[in-house]
Amino acid sequence: MSAEAKPTKVLVVEDEESFLEALRIGLAREGFAIDVARDGREALERFEAGQPDIVLLDVMLPRISGVDVCRDIRSRSDVPIIMVTAKGEEIDAVVGLEVGADDYVTKPYRFRELVARMRSVLRRSAADDAYVEQAAAATDADEPIHVADVHIDPGRHEVTVRGEAVDMPLKEFDLLIALASNAGRVLTRDQLIDDVWGLDYVGDTKTLDVHIKRLRNKVEVDPSKPTTIVTIRGLGYKFAD
Repeated sequence: MSAEAKPTKVLVVEDEESFLEALRIGLAREGFAIDVARDGREALERFEAGQPDIVLLDVMLPRISGVDVCRDIRSRSDVPIIMVTAKGEEIDAVVGLEVGADDYVTKPYRFRELVARMRSVLRRSAADDAYVEQAAAATDADEPIHVADVHIDPGRHEVTVRGEAVDMPLKEFDLLIALASNAGRVLTRDQLIDDVWGLDYVGDTKTLDVHIKRLRNKVEVDPSKPTTIVTIRGLGYKFAD
């Protein structure tokens, strides 16, 4: 008889007891194994001790902010992170995305939507792991892409811009390939999200905007006046040929 699959471990970082109790009950019913931290410092301790599969991280926390917790975790782990922000604090969620969060939800949220987003980022994380394994085993048969000042080697997961090596996390790398391999063509926002994040992505398009901003910071001579990754108003983005 095969061993029963282990439940997915979720670290819930939340200091509001009303939300916390509802999450405890709801996530347990969904089959998650739950660990709880009530402030930023405890979150980092619990993360180190428990090695969760996903982190549900409130932005506004005592002692250490959720954004700083996210930055610390992301510096040493690729575990999926979903930021939780109160209505009116959307800017904090955007900052969270910029330091490495995978998605965000705004309070008050619908529990079913939250669970759908959690499962979505977990699926994407598993797909990313498979992609990395395939890339590690890839040979020189992977066709390099060279457009303008950007050279991409998919097999080696390497990017150089104007002759300088550039560090490129997986989602940025996938987005760059999607754009550069279609240089000169306009790709809609929906096309890019489907291609990079998958058809089951349930978040909004702000995640795409944040990743575009990160890419511009790495490939543009002047990110404030982009000439390589350009916005086509009302449609999407184009990698200039």
